[in-house]
Amino acid sequence: MWTLQDAKNRFSSVVEAALAGRPQEVTRRGKAAVVVLSAEAYHRLVAEAAEHRESFADHLLAFPGGEFERLSARPRDAAF
Repeated sequence: MWTLQDAKNRFSSVVEAALAGRPQEVTRRGKAAVVVLSAEAYHRLVAEAAEHRESFADHLLAFPGGEFERLSARPRDAAF
């Protein structure tokens, strides 16, 4: 894990490690900010995500169906 300042100062090392198959995490103000990874790893992740993504229509159709009990509450009277 690199701090942002260290990653800027040694960016070539960060890139070399990412290209060697070791994604590099960079923090900013003590919190995880970004991950540097090779373009090949990035494209593989995007392709895998696209393979497993269903359509929005399929997502809606997968919603558990059935009847839902409706509340029998009535609106209260409001005086204007």
